[in-house]
Amino acid sequence: KPAKPAGKPAPAPVAAAEFELAHNLGPAGEERLQAIVDRFNKESGAALKLVRLEKGDKPAALNLMRRYDTTEVLSQPKAFLPLHEVMAKAGEPFKLGELSGDLKAGVVDGKGKLVALPVLYSTPVLFYNKNAFRKAKLDPEQPPKTWFEMQGMLDKLQDAGFACPYTSSWPVWVHIDNVSAVSGAPAATDKGVLTFNGLPQVKHIAMMATWTKANYFKLFGRRNEASERFHEGECAMITTDSREHVDFRDAKGVELGVAPLPYHDDVYGGRQSSLADGASLWIGAGHSAVQYKQAAKFVSFMLSPEMQIEMVRVYGGLPLTSAARAAVRS
Repeated sequence: KPAKPAGKPAPAPVAAAEFELAHNLGPAGEERLQAIVDRFNKESGAALKLVRLEKGDKPAALNLMRRYDTTEVLSQPKAFLPLHEVMAKAGEPFKLGELSGDLKAGVVDGKGKLVALPVLYSTPVLFYNKNAFRKAKLDPEQPPKTWFEMQGMLDKLQDAGFACPYTSSWPVWVHIDNVSAVSGAPAATDKGVLTFNGLPQVKHIAMMATWTKANYFKLFGRRNEASERFHEGECAMITTDSREHVDFRDAKGVELGVAPLPYHDDVYGGRQSSLADGASLWIGAGHSAVQYKQAAKFVSFMLSPEMQIEMVRVYGGLPLTSAARAAVRS
């Protein structure tokens, strides 16, 4: 019998195009981000690799920028591509309408189109130690709503033996940007002109100066240095990033309470919204079409209901989509 003709050889598997996600997170943040990348690669067969975001380097295909890095992006706009363009060219569905206006702040162009993805946004809140409140004979379920109300509570916490009744991480973001926004007197105009010398701001900083002299308010640094003091139970209250509830869950001797950032009730118009801000995902220019297609898939992956719920539960971010908002309410 003549031998059967050999069938066509099976096509060799096509290797996924490698592309990079650049970041400048600390060790704990990098470990969490690596877990997301590993999950994406496993589910999609992609070859996404984490690299360090170094100043002056050409941007990677994907770049995770924290709020204090975005000035770098704004100073070199040609180094980045608008997100909505990359998603459209890659044929990835991209529902912009699900994102609330607050979450789009800072990452939309003049026409309201997304230039980056607000991947891990948060807002400043007041965290407090319910155990400290009990010790000071304060109701642990009644955190202060206003700064004026808070002053009386700080006096009682000090009398109860707390050397640090109140502290704040990110003092400029909290006490200038957000106190201004909540007071309905933004710290900058739409054209970027700084306007933080208004009456609400001057009065607030004067109040904080008085609290500092009275030892009600302790400042430890300009970033998140104060968070460690709250975590150790040294400070009874802290205003900081809402994302930090993830870090405070295991704080020693702290029964965690959370409340909106206090406001000044004598400001005309009542309490306004605080600002949403945080880490956003930017697309670097000068990469291949294949890499952009993979980058667009990663954006869709981050917006999937499962990942959105995880970003809230595990990473402490605000939910971006309506599906995530519905899930986290429960």
